[in-house]
Amino acid sequence: MIGESGLTTALHAAGYTLTERDPDYVVLGETRTYSFERIAQAIRLIVGGARFIATNPDPTGPTPDGPLPATGAVAALISRATGVEPYFVGKPNPLMMRSALNAIDAHSETSAMVGDRMETDIVSGLEAGMHTVLVLTGSTQREEAERFPFRPSRIVDSIADLIAELG
Repeated sequence: MIGESGLTTALHAAGYTLTERDPDYVVLGETRTYSFERIAQAIRLIVGGARFIATNPDPTGPTPDGPLPATGAVAALISRATGVEPYFVGKPNPLMMRSALNAIDAHSETSAMVGDRMETDIVSGLEAGMHTVLVLTGSTQREEAERFPFRPSRIVDSIADLIAELG
């Protein structure tokens, strides 16, 4: 498995056993410390027959110093090397949104998806029938939002704008 320890903990809690010997799945998650050795190992395991799952298709993640490669970029590297595309379990996968709404006993018509990325956060909210709010403090800038064939319900500069309204 490549990725964050939170993902490792969640997989253990769900009853999965993590192994590097003949696994059924290679699971790629978000981390700031991707290792070339672990990526090479994932490639070998997938070529050997393991199925490929990734948490999200985001190509980059924002940092104060500029964008960094994220899960989608590393997944693309692995896919290019193996010829195998991952199954993305996170946004914008509709199953994730339905599961999340069910877990909190909420309904799409009375819920909102707030996010900073049009191609995952906003599209997943829209496809789930939710009100969507794009915050401009992360990946998508206002002028970039205009390029998409869909629109968020609202665009705000910061999550603080929403908090002020709720307070």
